[in-house]
Amino acid sequence: MTKPLYLNLSAKELKERANKAWELLNPCRVCPRECRVNREPRSKRLVTRNKKLGFCQMGPTARVFSHHPHFGEEACLVGRNGSGTIFFSSCNLSCVYCQNWEISQLRLGNKVSNERLGQMMVKLQNQDCHNINLVSPTIWVPQILKALTFATKKGVKIPLVYNTGGYDSVETLKLLDGIVDIYMPDIKYSDNKMGLKYSKVFHYWSAVKKVIKEMHRQVGDLIIENGLAKRGLLIRHLVLPNNLVGTEKVMKFLANKVSKATYVNIMDQYWPTNKAYQYPELSRRTTSEEYTKAVRLAQQFGLWRFDKPSALNITT
Repeated sequence: MTKPLYLNLSAKELKERANKAWELLNPCRVCPRECRVNREPRSKRLVTRNKKLGFCQMGPTARVFSHHPHFGEEACLVGRNGSGTIFFSSCNLSCVYCQNWEISQLRLGNKVSNERLGQMMVKLQNQDCHNINLVSPTIWVPQILKALTFATKKGVKIPLVYNTGGYDSVETLKLLDGIVDIYMPDIKYSDNKMGLKYSKVFHYWSAVKKVIKEMHRQVGDLIIENGLAKRGLLIRHLVLPNNLVGTEKVMKFLANKVSKATYVNIMDQYWPTNKAYQYPELSRRTTSEEYTKAVRLAQQFGLWRFDKPSALNITT
C-alpha cells in the first residue's frame, strides 16, 4: 500500500519546510507574480489595501470558503466517501469565465488560523474522506504547511491533493517535494496571449510547462490502488469554445515532454459565466464536436489514460 509522502518526514523536517515557506510572504514571492509586497507585516495592523496588498489581495491569514466531503471530483479521488475538499478564497488568476468567481474574485470566505486549518484536515479524515483536496492552494502554501504540522500531530494520514490552476512557482513547489501526494493542475492555455486576455497573466503557458515537469518529477505518473488515487500527476484540461485553449499543443507537450501515461481529465463542462458574455468567442457552451476533437488529439499523440471511460471509445 502507498502511504502519504509527508509521513516520511519527521516533525522537525516538516516544521523547517513550513518556516521556509513562511519566509516567502515577506516580500511575497509565493507565486510567479512575485508581487513582493509584505503579506506578513510585523504590526498587527495590515497595510492599506490600495497601496501594499498584491494581486491576490490577501494577507498572512488563510481564508476558506468551505470544507466538506465532495463528490463532484474525479472518480479516483471521490471513491465511496468523497474527496475532502478545502476551498480556499482568492486566486492568482482572474479568469473571465471562472465558475467559482465569487470565491476566487470576490474572495468570499472566512479567515482561519493555521491551527484551525489543520483542524479542518483532521475533521475531513474523521469523516472518512479518501484524501485532503486543497482547492486553489497556490497563494496559501505557507499557511497549508503550518497547518499540516498541526494536523500530522493529530494523526492525519490520508493523501494530500494539490488542486491548482497551474500558475505556480517552481521554487515554492520544491518546498512541497515529499509532502504533496497528488498534483492536480489545470492546463488552461497553450498560448501566453490567451492567458493574458482571459486570465490576466502574462506568461501562463511558459510557466505551466515548467510547473508540470516539476510536479511529474516529484510524484510521477498517477498510481491508483483499489480505484483510488494514491500518488502522482493528474491533469485537468477544460475545452473552451473555438479551441481557445490550443489543445493540440497541450497534448503534444504532455505526450512528448512529460509522459504518455499521464492521467488526463479532458473536461466538457464549460458554460459561460462571470464575464464570459463580454467575449463573443466565449459566450456559448462547448459543442460535442469540439470535445471529441480534443480527445482525438490526445489519442493521436499517444495519451491513453483518461478520467472519463467514454473518452476511450472515441476513435480517430
